[in-house]
Amino acid sequence: MMNTSTKLPPPDETQEYHTTLLVIYSVVLLCGTVSLSLMMYIMKSSTGSTTSIAINNLIFAHFIFLFTVPFRIYYYSANRWTLGFGLCKIVSAMIHIHMHMSFILYVIILVTRLLTFYHNTTQVASFRRIHALIGSALVWIIVLVIVPCVIYFLYGKQSDSTDKCFRFGKSTQSTVSRVFNYIMSPLIIVVALVLTALQVNVLWILRRTHRQGQQEFGAQLKSLFFALIMVACFIPYHIFRLYYLKNVKELQSINEVFLSLTTFNCLDMLTFLGRRTCNICLSGRAN
Repeated sequence: MMNTSTKLPPPDETQEYHTTLLVIYSVVLLCGTVSLSLMMYIMKSSTGSTTSIAINNLIFAHFIFLFTVPFRIYYYSANRWTLGFGLCKIVSAMIHIHMHMSFILYVIILVTRLLTFYHNTTQVASFRRIHALIGSALVWIIVLVIVPCVIYFLYGKQSDSTDKCFRFGKSTQSTVSRVFNYIMSPLIIVVALVLTALQVNVLWILRRTHRQGQQEFGAQLKSLFFALIMVACFIPYHIFRLYYLKNVKELQSINEVFLSLTTFNCLDMLTFLGRRTCNICLSGRAN
């Protein structure tokens, strides 16, 4: 009896987190779609400043990722993947692309606001709208053309199971992948903490000196929310990832949970919703 029981196949350890992942991605899909739709309505009347262009790019990055979330919900509901290995790789890689794109855009928004505060606005204005548009076009060409090629030829060559998805832990064990992760994770942690500290210092100066108006304080406060979103959504995952790279086989399941928590940054546009949103929506209905 004892020998027979030891030969039974172990249960799929990923299924114990499927309910958690299903709830997380359902909340992200529902709340993220609503908040981004409202934000797009607001941004119709926005100016073409560098910050506005970066926010529009951030909205676009969120929407591209949200298109892949229903596939994740399907997988964690059915407990098996039947949509092809190629689509599995794309959906799996998209969450990493979204995280890094969001991080880059957060940095652009925060650095722009910090330069506006610490230097004269006229000096920052030299970075004109056309430069921001060209930069955005180059970034999206890289993301939508080069990255898919990298995904097809390099990402997820090995999977742990034919009917399972999002389990490409073996791909992170290559030398190039490990070096990339050991560089990127500490870099993201340090940059997020430094920008958050600088943003807190800006608000502290504004509160003490009152040398800026209420509008400037509100803009810098929203920047602080973006910085805190980086800290809350990205830093826990990247701290865990440094440990995960040493224990890939044992931690693939919990890695998916930590990775799913990064997607809550899709709700970042809720920081813009408030009295101004209600006024715009009501004025739009009145017209």
